[in-house]
Amino acid sequence: MKISFEHQVALVTGAASGIGLATAQTFAKAGAAVAIADVNGAAARAAAAELDAAGFKAIGIECDVAEMDQVEAMVQQTVSTFGRLDAAFNNAGVQNILAETADATAEDFDRITSINLRGVWACMKFELQQMRKQGNGAIVNCSSLGGLVGGAQRANYHAAKHGVLGLTKSAALEYAARDIRINAVCPGLIWTPMADQMVASGQGEALAAMTQMIPMARPGRADEIADAVLWLCSSSASYVTGQSISVDGGFIMR
Repeated sequence: MKISFEHQVALVTGAASGIGLATAQTFAKAGAAVAIADVNGAAARAAAAELDAAGFKAIGIECDVAEMDQVEAMVQQTVSTFGRLDAAFNNAGVQNILAETADATAEDFDRITSINLRGVWACMKFELQQMRKQGNGAIVNCSSLGGLVGGAQRANYHAAKHGVLGLTKSAALEYAARDIRINAVCPGLIWTPMADQMVASGQGEALAAMTQMIPMARPGRADEIADAVLWLCSSSASYVTGQSISVDGGFIMR
């Protein structure tokens, strides 16, 4: 099955590296004009320049999804450049500082929720305003296995990722009859720069233990998440909304 996004426009946040970059590149290869948004503006613009040089249409946008005005400007720039917004992958996110719930700080809780939860809400808010005008569109939010299960020392992160699924389902209900579909992906252990950072911070042993629990016996690749996102945004998933799809090598089956 070949999925085409010819003459369509896609927006991806957290797109300068990892899952976001792989998804932006996959959208571009499927024919979409792509807005690559990231808090690291230089890296976003560099990624867009690489796609442009390869003959694709892309722009790089600096955006901190914790800042409402920046999110609104990101969507406006995407639409002013390409004329519309057909698909969005709200992927930007960060890890919490590992701590038992009694020891976690309010500052870390606020940091995590402002990016991983409120950031997704803000992106949906402005994306949906544009999609309402058009009368169609598709959004995929990035949750996590942490949106489906608990995790010791990760309460702040898991709380936010559970919240993403609530946002997804509620918004999907609001727009189901208006040709706007909203779904979520729940990636398992995917080897990205974030995983490298976790190893550098001393969590390598925990990641190795998690790998042993994956029925497929390996971490996932960023492009495997990208393929799921593109399917959810495509007409091939035209009757799918309000769902959370685990892309995790079978981990959640245990």
